[in-house]
Formats: sequence, C-alpha cells, structure tokens
Amino acid sequence: MVCLDSNHYGIAGYYSIKICDEGLLGMSFTNCSPLQVPTRARTPTLGTNPITLAAPGKEGDAFVLDMATSTAPIGKVEIHDRKQIPIPETWGVDSHGEVTSDPKRVLDGGGLLPLGGAQETGGYKGYGLAMMVEVFCGILGNAAYGPNIRKWRETDRLANLGQCFVAINPEVFAPGFRDRMSDLMDHCRGLEPAAGYDQVLVAGDPERAHIKECEENGGIPYHPNLIQHMNNLASSLGVEPMKTV
Repeated sequence: MVCLDSNHYGIAGYYSIKICDEGLLGMSFTNCSPLQVPTRARTPTLGTNPITLAAPGKEGDAFVLDMATSTAPIGKVEIHDRKQIPIPETWGVDSHGEVTSDPKRVLDGGGLLPLGGAQETGGYKGYGLAMMVEVFCGILGNAAYGPNIRKWRETDRLANLGQCFVAINPEVFAPGFRDRMSDLMDHCRGLEPAAGYDQVLVAGDPERAHIKECEENGGIPYHPNLIQHMNNLASSLGVEPMKTV
C-alpha cells in the first residue's frame, strides 16, 4: 500500500512492528525532506529515507530492522550539536561537499552522507537504497519526491510525503517461518564476539535492551543540554516543561 499527502509519521519501525504482531512480515518506508547528499554531489537532494522490516520469530522474539539510508539521521547530528561534541567523519559534509566532523557545518548548509559514507567506503550503496525508497514512496505514490519535498524545518507548504507499507504472510510460501527465523537469530547471537564486545546482537536487540533499561529506571535518560533545550522551547511556547527525576 502506498499513500501521499502525508507528513512525518514518527518511528518508521512502529508500523512494521504492528504488522509483525499479527504474525506477518511488516515493512514500512517513507521519504522525507532533502537532507542527504548523493554520492559525488554537494547539494542535499534525498531524505534520510528509512527502511524497516519486522519478522516474527518464536515466543515473541522478532527481527526488527529500522534504519536510515543515510549514515546517521539528522536528529543524531542535532544531538551532537547540542552536546557540543564532534560527529564521526562518515556522517556528513559541509556546504562545499567536504566531509566534516563539525555538526554545525552539517546543519548550516551542509548535508548527510549516504549509508557507507563517501564513495570510497561504499556510500553509493546507501545512495541507491535512498533512491529505492523514493521509488516506492514518492514516485510510486505520486507524492512529492527528492528535491521537490519542502526543506527541513520549513512549514510554508504541505510536506506531501509518500509512504509505503507492506504486509506478507510467510505461511503462504512455506510452513515453519518462525522456527527458521529464530534459528538464524539465535545462531548469530551465539557467535563468539570479537575483541572488545561481550555479545553479538541482531536488529531489534539494542532497542529491546533500552526499553528494559527505561522501564527499570522509571524514565528515559536525556543529556542535560537536551533537557535545557526542551525547557527553553517549553518556555517560549508557554507550556509546562517536561518533568525530570
């Protein structure tokens, strides 16, 4: 299913997970404001264009992939800027298309690198994946696409984003999907970890661990600079700031 005239739809993986909860393979894609600079270019033309897949395993386990097709989402660059710390050099470029570790130079006229970084490190693959999302969302759905989508933080016109949702019943193909899915995930988790790591994970494991941590702590941990930013925003809007513990 594809749609148009949409806006920011939150966490891309949320929709895939909802489909997965019904025993199906769920996929969700969306295009978004041009923030990503194509390989060999210097102008942001594509969005972070996330791709997601949620596939059910046994006993409530699931493979849950939710990833941007840029090396990092713009939100992570903003957080590094507020924390006043550099970003990895694979994340973004400045207004001249030069790789930079300064988040401000990415946010002020620069752009994000495709997944993989520069061409020499395989960034053209992320560029291709971002284009694939545009095919399924903006072009197939007759929504805005690529450079035609309104820019980040602009609100002078409708975003007109395109989104694509896919639900696949694995039992139509062959029985035993959950068993095979769990077998592969458990095999990967059981691999001997490389030096410096305590375990091998599969997509969805870090998020489940973080959810458990937040539940045990009774809240979500935020950096003090981010809390101050949100408090300043609440003050400017005349609303009550978020409560902290």
